[in-house]
Amino acid sequence: MPVTETATKVLIVGAGPSGLMMAAQLLRYGVQPVIIDSKDGPTMHTKALAVQARSLEIYRQMGVIDKVLTDAQPTNGIEFSQDGEKKTSLAFQNIGEGLTLYPYVLVYPQSKNERLLLDYLTQNACPVYWNTSLLSLDQKAGHVIAKLKDNNKEYTLTADWMIGADGAHSQVRKEIQAPFQGETYSHYFYLIDAKMDSPALEDNNYIQLFLAKNGFAGFFPMREKEYRLIGKLPEKFETDQDVKIDDVLPELKDILSADIRIIQNNWFTSYKLHHRMAESFRKQHCFLIGDAAHIHSPVGGQGMNTGLQDAYNLAWKLAGVVNGHIKPNILESYANERMPVARDLLKTTDSVFNVVISKNWFVGLFKKFVLVRLLTTFWKSDKIKTAFFKRVSQIDINYRHSNISLHLSYGSKIKAGDRLPYLPIYDEKREVETDLHEWCSKPGFTLITLGRFDEMFLFSAARWISQRYNGLLNFYYLPPSGKNLKVFEAFEADPHGQKAIIVRPDMYIGYMNDVVDLAIIDNYLRNVAGLVSP
Repeated sequence: MPVTETATKVLIVGAGPSGLMMAAQLLRYGVQPVIIDSKDGPTMHTKALAVQARSLEIYRQMGVIDKVLTDAQPTNGIEFSQDGEKKTSLAFQNIGEGLTLYPYVLVYPQSKNERLLLDYLTQNACPVYWNTSLLSLDQKAGHVIAKLKDNNKEYTLTADWMIGADGAHSQVRKEIQAPFQGETYSHYFYLIDAKMDSPALEDNNYIQLFLAKNGFAGFFPMREKEYRLIGKLPEKFETDQDVKIDDVLPELKDILSADIRIIQNNWFTSYKLHHRMAESFRKQHCFLIGDAAHIHSPVGGQGMNTGLQDAYNLAWKLAGVVNGHIKPNILESYANERMPVARDLLKTTDSVFNVVISKNWFVGLFKKFVLVRLLTTFWKSDKIKTAFFKRVSQIDINYRHSNISLHLSYGSKIKAGDRLPYLPIYDEKREVETDLHEWCSKPGFTLITLGRFDEMFLFSAARWISQRYNGLLNFYYLPPSGKNLKVFEAFEADPHGQKAIIVRPDMYIGYMNDVVDLAIIDNYLRNVAGLVSP
């Protein structure tokens, strides 16, 4: 189906998870994008498997979380084996209890994420134009002229803004001449998606990592006896363009120290891994998200989730500008917030992955005699397990350094720029149990006030919001009570005092103050966040 529009507010190039999330988030704010992809349809074979808690929180806000949870399964933990001998297991069950509604790592492949988001787009009458490629782009003052090609013809489309979500070989990134800095790992790796059987494999929903002198193999459970397997391709096959699954089985058996039988092979591929990051995430009216902006090793299941959050971070800002609700300089905060996240992710995943694949004799001794013992010892500490979960789940990512974070509170546990913590609350007005994330599920900013206020002040505040920020700022009031004591404690709020919290549309805290002063709040919204009154 050819693109019928000649002009659009937002053109998204790439319909993988990042591009689809970008489109879905824009739709939540009433912006109808055009989204294209050079493929002929959604992907069937994918490398990404894990969906982390932070991404699940996004899906909850979108109202699609039930579909995810009924079609996915939590990972129970990870097991380490050395030369075929099981050394230790680290349990993941409810490892993040109390930190999020989703205290686990969920197996939900990229293909299912794409289908979920495609359904969301379809329900909102937003088609994906498949078999459509970006040939070139020309940035003018205030817009971008994109030259496109589908199966039948070439044509141009004018867009106010362009999003490059077109993967590691991004044409958008090439067109805006953003260097893709980093390296390619020297070895080839293979991926098997198959139903398989081996006495070395335990059917317990654990990720099973086998380490050996001649390589490694990581088994990720999907369904009964079905696994996603990642391993290093034997060096003798690295130049073989026609390498097949049977070629890797002998070495795989050596790594497992056990036979393995492939019952049904769904997918086998070999590839090289990279760790790279674009020098900039924006040039004028073009932005980069997901793999177009950064790629790295598969350690920790971070890649797809990071791309989803790139889109989540950018979409509300761009929609605010397109709708005339937020000043354009808000867009500067996208790269300011997301580039440090990507840079840190590349550094940590690269370090861990290099230990796993290293053949250095000293590293080999470390893996064989030290690594597993360290992991076993560390895992006995609840503090370390909590820190691990926060890191892997991405709920510890913060934007405290951002120019749109304003912290005017004496509190130090939670600050402006932090993700809004998941905290159950009792809604006194509606007399129902809920939580802070549910309060902030609507599009727009949310003002939450803690403390005791007289009815006249609350009425005045509500009227002030409706007059100045109608549809842009939601308002909730939480009085002190025994049922909500933990919320006050978490925010270090005096039940007899006041606390004002402004939560951004992406559920990060933008503003926090120990007084509720409408003039100061107005200054933040107008001069820091850049909101424009309707």
